[in-house]
Amino acid sequence: MICPNCGHDNVPGAEQCAGCEQDLTHLDRPQPLYRIEQEILEDRVRDLELTQPPTIRADETVQAALTALVKHKVGALLVVDRDDKLVGLLSERDIALRYAGQPGCHADLPVEKFMTPAPVTVTPSEPLAYVLQKMDAGNYRHLPVVEDGRIVGMVSVRGVLRFVARRLRSGSH
Repeated sequence: MICPNCGHDNVPGAEQCAGCEQDLTHLDRPQPLYRIEQEILEDRVRDLELTQPPTIRADETVQAALTALVKHKVGALLVVDRDDKLVGLLSERDIALRYAGQPGCHADLPVEKFMTPAPVTVTPSEPLAYVLQKMDAGNYRHLPVVEDGRIVGMVSVRGVLRFVARRLRSGSH
């Protein structure tokens, strides 16, 4: 990255010019090429159609979780304790990966043996671009949305794709 102050050719992503020590962080922000990119940088999690996601207790069985996944037509459940505080996330992938190659039936085991404990969360005020980066970097398909310690929703890859597709159809690109 070329410093606009002194012309020094810095390493890409440098926070400070090696030539004159000018702050370069403002130059490394993504620059949208299209309106849809600008909207993803500006839109917030609260702009998605968040609904209260289905939950399950950590001591309930995997069979109960599978039933809930099918009933609610979702790919993940938020796992809560007796006070409805988030303690984990259980996805269909979690179950499949832990079942794979294991002899015997695990349907009666507790959800806590299969869940991802202390999942990464986001807040309603975070930009969609930030959330997408978190999902990509962590290889997550679902992120719980928490505000003031309360579960207020869940962001899914499918939900974000639907949001973007609606924007594109409405001509907002």
